[in-house]
Amino acid sequence: MPCSTPVAFLIFRRPDLTARVFEAIRQAQPKKLFVIADGPRNEEENVLCQHARAVTENVNWDCEVLRNYSSINLGCKKRVCSGLDWAFENSEELIILEDDCLPNPSFFQYCTDLLKRHRNDQRIMLISGFNKQGVWKDSDNDYFFSNLGGIWGWASWRRAWKLNDPEMSDLEEFASKKYFEYLLGFELGNIRKKQMLSIAKNSESTWDFQWGFSRHKNSGLACVPSKNLVKNIGFRHDSTHTFRESFKHPKVYSLSLPIRTNKFIVPDHDYDVAFFQKNERNLAYILKLNIKKAKKLLFSR
Repeated sequence: MPCSTPVAFLIFRRPDLTARVFEAIRQAQPKKLFVIADGPRNEEENVLCQHARAVTENVNWDCEVLRNYSSINLGCKKRVCSGLDWAFENSEELIILEDDCLPNPSFFQYCTDLLKRHRNDQRIMLISGFNKQGVWKDSDNDYFFSNLGGIWGWASWRRAWKLNDPEMSDLEEFASKKYFEYLLGFELGNIRKKQMLSIAKNSESTWDFQWGFSRHKNSGLACVPSKNLVKNIGFRHDSTHTFRESFKHPKVYSLSLPIRTNKFIVPDHDYDVAFFQKNERNLAYILKLNIKKAKKLLFSR
């Protein structure tokens, strides 16, 4: 059955990866497709950009296609944010894929079902298709809730995206009031706070941390599948930000339909801890904090 939810496809200069993800989109046959492309930084990239765009011309199913192509290179932050602003102006809800995020076929129905199920629940801001652990507590529910949530294959609503703050305008105040610690606990809150403050100093090339902060400051939760539904195929020399070895080879699964309802809308703190520990740099920082805490307890006796 064709996917009833519009899909936004973000592409740049990797026609081979674009073709693989576009094939997954073609199999899902969305009735509406938004193609968002950044412009080249040089002539060599211009050729690659044109080839990537050409891949998306092969629409052989019943589909309305809207295109938003930049003639200049806007960079990751400006291109993604401006492109999704445009797409959400034209659609109340979207499934979003980048050119290196290859989904399992069940990803599309998973997103569609949860977009409908939580459409009017202001607490939910993100439907994530990526589970960093691979499988997580899958015996009772097909999805759970997190204060984090990955953006390697995701979905959301206009009502949530309009709260996106790419400039992180309230970050200093949010951090000073210890809201990160309130949301995530002391250790994880400290890690997240340091991440966000660091990103704010040099935020031209990223958009995902800003989107994450926007969810934090609105107490927005993410739905995360109990089994990972998306593989990032972009771990190679021409990737922009894809480099963490711990994320490289998570197994991809299929969810059985219909999606089982999770009636408890409570963030899974254990998953959020595991989410951070999967990142080697975060794990080192957690160990450092624990050693510091242990020394403090030892010498206070």
